[in-house]
Amino acid sequence: MRYFLQLAYRGTNYHGWQRQLNGLSVQEVLETALTTVLRQPIAIVGSGRTDAGVHAGEQFAHFEVDTILPAHLLRSINSLIPSDIAVYDCFPVRSDDHARFTATFRYYQYQISRWKDPFRDGLVYVFTMPLAIDRMNEAAKLLLHYTDYESFSKVKTDVRTFICQIEWAYWEQKNNGDLVFHIRADRFLRGMVRAIVGTLLAVGQDRLSVAEFEQIILARNRKRAGHAVPAEGLSLVEVGYPTDVFSQRKNRPLER
Repeated sequence: MRYFLQLAYRGTNYHGWQRQLNGLSVQEVLETALTTVLRQPIAIVGSGRTDAGVHAGEQFAHFEVDTILPAHLLRSINSLIPSDIAVYDCFPVRSDDHARFTATFRYYQYQISRWKDPFRDGLVYVFTMPLAIDRMNEAAKLLLHYTDYESFSKVKTDVRTFICQIEWAYWEQKNNGDLVFHIRADRFLRGMVRAIVGTLLAVGQDRLSVAEFEQIILARNRKRAGHAVPAEGLSLVEVGYPTDVFSQRKNRPLER
């Protein structure tokens, strides 16, 4: 039987979602906990591979098991994993529902604070330089006119295509002066959001024009784009699926 997990995590202490040889990952922590609770080896597949230090307010993963899940599954998992990871739900899905390939969109936010805030250390990027927000939004709109984002992808990556369909990309300025970059697409390349944000900040500082930003997209060359911003400000906030994926979600509520 295949099941979906819904979870969230603060990525500060992890080398990303995917198992790594050189550090602890979110995937490894969850697989270890599930293996312990279910008393059989469990492998999970996530909706996407967030990089080291990146957070997730909503992440999904699937796994398969040949036994009935105990009612105390969620409570048991959450008691075994660190406090910076939380599993909110586990529900059955069809055998062909896939956490990664069935997903229809991913929605990320990048948080920028305009002053140092000890209560949000590790959750926002502190950037105090003056910025032209209108010009940054003008450049961000250009992303919707293209589909090849090789210029914003890490160079050493095993993807077959750099094509992504971006639905929206814009900056929001909060009342307290904070900036939030919103971007939603069907898929993202490795390091893509952080490279886009770094390049848009260069536009906001008048180090790049809007026309030059467009030329960077067209160049399909990572060397042309700006530096990637730190991982700490980036969060995966929503993963979308067809509604029928959740059709069995309430069939067997688990204890929390």
